[in-house]
Amino acid sequence: MTTYYPIMLQLKGKYCVIIGGGKVANRKVTSLLNAGAIVTVISPVLHEKLQEKWRNHLITWLEKSFEASDVEDAFCIIAATNLPDVNAKIKESAMSHQLVNIVDDASGSNFIVPATLKRGDLTIAVSTSGTNPGLAKKLKDDLSLQFDDYYGEYVAFLQNARTEVLTNVIDEISKKQLLEALLRPEFLTLTKEGKIAEREELFQHYLKRGIAPWQ
Repeated sequence: MTTYYPIMLQLKGKYCVIIGGGKVANRKVTSLLNAGAIVTVISPVLHEKLQEKWRNHLITWLEKSFEASDVEDAFCIIAATNLPDVNAKIKESAMSHQLVNIVDDASGSNFIVPATLKRGDLTIAVSTSGTNPGLAKKLKDDLSLQFDDYYGEYVAFLQNARTEVLTNVIDEISKKQLLEALLRPEFLTLTKEGKIAEREELFQHYLKRGIAPWQ
């Protein structure tokens, strides 16, 4: 059994190539664009949503069949075709330092993509190491009920509050206590209730005191 090393990739400005022009390719392209990648799609035909991205100049489209030279400069290569012979050729064409994912063949890939739940800057990834993608998706869906849309705003608040604490609190013990206090449930509760002003007032009260709320 393959043991994977979990990792979060910074793809901003990285050149990525998708081979395939269907629904699966569109999902992969959308994720890559959201991560800031520069995307080229290799396919004789394009799904309508990919065509829209191309018309809006979000991707480059090479209207052709795959050739080995298409991936020479790619940082990341994703084979999203349903043609085993093409997928095998893509794998053979990739260099050892390139990231290669064949969407329906985990064993033929050197990385796999987990089921991902995003709430703003919060990312929760679930993987079964390629053994059961359906279970990974189910777990992601279950987690989406617990980590609802409010978590995007909550994480943004925590980021800003942490910066204020690190900037304004000198005492290391008080700093540690305040950072721990930010994770207390009342801040999330106020966020869910839309009481943003009250949340900020509570945080500023603790920040000015320079101690944790239970003291």
